[in-house]
Amino acid sequence: MKTEHVPAPWGWQSASYWMILPIVLGILFIGLRFMLAPQLSMNDFGIRPLTDSALAYGRIKGIRDIFSGVALLALWLNRMKKASAYVFTAAMIIPFTDCLLIYQQNGVDWSRLLVHGGTAVYMVITSFLLFSNTKQAIA
Repeated sequence: MKTEHVPAPWGWQSASYWMILPIVLGILFIGLRFMLAPQLSMNDFGIRPLTDSALAYGRIKGIRDIFSGVALLALWLNRMKKASAYVFTAAMIIPFTDCLLIYQQNGVDWSRLLVHGGTAVYMVITSFLLFSNTKQAIA
């Protein structure tokens, strides 16, 4: 008897499949917003630029967010669960460090800390589900 691991299809019936989508769409939206309206986006993020040249950093952040969203979207659309899990887990560093940066810059700013911290917690839960065991088939 041969035993092999056959991954369960990952798709619309999986909670982790759908939990990635809000993060992907959100980061794409945020990236586009940083590109088009860096001053407004930086203020909403929780950091107020002091000079016009600092706005370039907002646009730099925007293009990196767009790349992150497109990369994860490609994995999601191709239903690549394992690759999505690794990329998504690595990306958790972003909301965690954003939360720390906001705290360092503004102190206790609950509304912004909760957005970044809540995103980090959501991503931890999603990552856990992505790495959860799938059914094994015995052939």
